[in-house]
Amino acid sequence: MFSGSFVAIVTPFKNGRVDYDKLKELIEMHIEKGTSGIVPCGTTGESATLSHDEHNDVVKNTVKVVKGRVKVIAGTGSNSTREAIELTKFAERVGVDGSLIITPYYNKPTQKGLYEHFAKIASEVDIPIIVYNVPGRTAVDILPQTVIKLSRIKNVIGIKEASGQLGYVSEIVRGTDGKFDVLSGDDALTFPMLAIGGKGAISVVANIVPEDVANMIRSFEEGNIDKARKLHLKMFPLIKALFMETNPIPVKTAMEILGMMHGELRLPLCEMSEENKSQLKKVMKEYGLIK
Repeated sequence: MFSGSFVAIVTPFKNGRVDYDKLKELIEMHIEKGTSGIVPCGTTGESATLSHDEHNDVVKNTVKVVKGRVKVIAGTGSNSTREAIELTKFAERVGVDGSLIITPYYNKPTQKGLYEHFAKIASEVDIPIIVYNVPGRTAVDILPQTVIKLSRIKNVIGIKEASGQLGYVSEIVRGTDGKFDVLSGDDALTFPMLAIGGKGAISVVANIVPEDVANMIRSFEEGNIDKARKLHLKMFPLIKALFMETNPIPVKTAMEILGMMHGELRLPLCEMSEENKSQLKKVMKEYGLIK
């Protein structure tokens, strides 16, 4: 159902408020550059510091701008099942194509609790749901057996996998007969995940090099593995640089350097250190993004 390059789009801020004009501009750029879909209000979109009204407005505005030209997968997760249901129901009402739901953070549920969390949300909506596994952020790892069990629920159709474990991906692909949409949540592992049976990526680096990410995945799908590998290796130093500090600090800094937007962040995220910013500029120059 979902394949290709999806951008985990940043949320642009201006003087402390969401800059909807800039958001529209970024979405239009992605559609022009071949991005398969827009993912608002994910980790890269600083969902943790958006108010509920802002969160819903970003999702609503994204759907309005996209107008069905590409897919929209809204981040609607929470560590409260009830809150996640409310966010997901709103996203469904405004017309998203799917929902990205992170494993509950901080309260560290058991595997049974994780299953019941996603099963309950799925029972309350009809839109496709993608489970988001990122234990480095949440302190909980949803196990392959739990994911495979969830895949038997009609509208739980995929996972964004960001644990960094290729064996984990292999277990899920094997356990779901390849009928489950596995999307990379780690840009550095998108290429090898495609080789295992992944369908694409929800990408951070696509915020600044959307064409390269889209072309890498498309090349792989078309059987041009050498071209896909070359694009992966080309992007690898840039990907590493974008995670020198907590995401989305480096990617917003890079976008400001490129003149794409103001790199304003919300506390507790703060401006990138000058040392790391210099290293980021060096990598961007070597990539050919700046002179």
